[in-house]
Amino acid sequence: MIETTLLETLTSDAERDQVQQLVVGAVVVHEGKVLLLKRPAGDFIGGIWELPSGKVDSGEALDEALVREVREETGLDIAGIREYLGEFDYRSGSGKKSRQFNFAVDVVSPEPVELTEHDAYTWTSLAEEPPVSDAVKEVLRMCPTV
Repeated sequence: MIETTLLETLTSDAERDQVQQLVVGAVVVHEGKVLLLKRPAGDFIGGIWELPSGKVDSGEALDEALVREVREETGLDIAGIREYLGEFDYRSGSGKKSRQFNFAVDVVSPEPVELTEHDAYTWTSLAEEPPVSDAVKEVLRMCPTV
């Protein structure tokens, strides 16, 4: 897993920067491909492809939120967090200043993916141009593919 001191530093930096909402994102890589989820059309920024991600609950550590969100959104269990891949800020649908912290993770098994909040999923080759936002493209550039 990831060092607790790094997680504490990321959280305190976000507090210093007056970030109102912490979000975690998982880069799940399997056989050189990354798992992307498609947001429902009627949702905030509906129709886009994104990483499995979600809000950090009050009092929850970033790594705990990551494990919970991946399981909730995909049904997959994280076997380990490999590394921190960076962050990006954005305004949420409710206007909150949000910061998404992204981590490369290994899962126990890549299938079956069981969607609860998204319309579709795909395993996309990192050799191709992924159909994601520029912020997520930057995170994927940092991603180890092995």
